[in-house]
Amino acid sequence: MCTRSRTSRRHYVCVPCRVSVKRRGAPGRDLCSRCGGELVDAGQDLAVPPKRDDAGWRALTALLRAGVTFHSGCCDGPGWRPRTPREVRERLAASHGTGLPVSEALTTRDVDELDARRRARRQVPRRGRAAGTNA
Repeated sequence: MCTRSRTSRRHYVCVPCRVSVKRRGAPGRDLCSRCGGELVDAGQDLAVPPKRDDAGWRALTALLRAGVTFHSGCCDGPGWRPRTPREVRERLAASHGTGLPVSEALTTRDVDELDARRRARRQVPRRGRAAGTNA
C-alpha cells in the first residue's frame, strides 16, 4: 500500500539560471525570481544536479526539452532517467530510425533494446515494392 502523499511538493526548474525551487503544485504560470523566465514543472522525484555540474545540467536540459519529467504515480518513482550527456547521446543515436518519440527513447534503460528495434525496422520490406525487383 502506498503511503506517499498526493500533495507532495514539486521541483520547478529554471534551466538558464540552474535554479530549482520546490512548491506545491498550483495551477498557473510560475516565473523565475532571478531572470523572470518560465519555470518548468519537473516533478516531485527530480534529483537536482549541483549548480557547478555542467554535465548533469546538460542532461537535465535535454530531458526537459524532450518533455521528460520526474513525476510518479506512487512509491516506485518515475523510472530510469539518463544522468549524463553521454547516456543521452547513446539513446538518441540508438533510437535514430526507429520511429520512437524522443521522450520514450530517452527513458529506455537498455540501449541494446533500441538497437534491436532499429534493426527490426530496417528488415521490414517497404510497401509497393516486390521483393527482388529494381524499380
